[in-house]
Amino acid sequence: MNSLPSNVTIVEVGPRDGLQNEAQHLSAQVKIDFINQLSCCGLAVIESGSMVNPEWLPQMANSEEVIKGIHQRPGIKYPVLVPNEKGMQRALEAGAKSVAIFISASEGFNHKNLNCSIEQSFTHFDPVMAIARDNGIEVRAYLSCVMGCPFDGKVKPMVVATIARRLIELGCYEVSLGDTIGIGTPLQAQRLIQAVSKQVAIEQLAIHFHNTRGQALANIYACLELGITTIDAAVAGLGGCPYTDGSSGNIATEDVIYMLHGMGIETGVDLRALSETGNMICQQLNRINSSHVGKLYR
Repeated sequence: MNSLPSNVTIVEVGPRDGLQNEAQHLSAQVKIDFINQLSCCGLAVIESGSMVNPEWLPQMANSEEVIKGIHQRPGIKYPVLVPNEKGMQRALEAGAKSVAIFISASEGFNHKNLNCSIEQSFTHFDPVMAIARDNGIEVRAYLSCVMGCPFDGKVKPMVVATIARRLIELGCYEVSLGDTIGIGTPLQAQRLIQAVSKQVAIEQLAIHFHNTRGQALANIYACLELGITTIDAAVAGLGGCPYTDGSSGNIATEDVIYMLHGMGIETGVDLRALSETGNMICQQLNRINSSHVGKLYR
């Protein structure tokens, strides 16, 4: 237990990464209520929307209305995903104070997800970072497919490390390493962290594991042993990867919190309040599709 951190920061990604991969489209008011309720759970970071073209991502089409409508509490970050300069301008106009950019560790996924090469993505980031610097906006980075790609197969840890270092050099304060299709195992996760932490400080790394094959909690524990202290998760396990058949989505924030608290690791999150919030959003989704069932911890 001495090798585990005493505190962990949870990045709640349900309102964006979770809902964008659910088939149901929720109204702006439901999303606003969802985020406001999450803000009362003790979370430090709540990803709140996406400025990707609505034609590509209709579930996030009302993100500007959501960002304008939520009550942004002091001490909580509400990052918005931005794909390019146009998206950054939209986020700025909506009142976002924190944003996230995204790129893949594999060329195949980057072309599928962003319609450009990895190198072209970095070119697109330049004006985004310039606007961020001029307006005092923090930028987080998502690096997807760090353990494997549905199109290119295995991804080498050194490739991930190099891209992560470039993102930090670009000006991002943190890089979230995403096992987008949920194929990683604990030793693989540790080898990845060991490789990336040689080029990026461990304090600037986060982990984002999907639970497709039930490995997410084990992978998280393995990374905690190496000093990772920031974990992405989605309340009620919302979401998944749209390019992977059978993806079971993000690891549920409730499960992560339960494990961490059970090991004596502080998160600042009220598990009961969080579970009630997860139950609420599942009930909203159930009104459209009764197949989605939420979990309530007691």
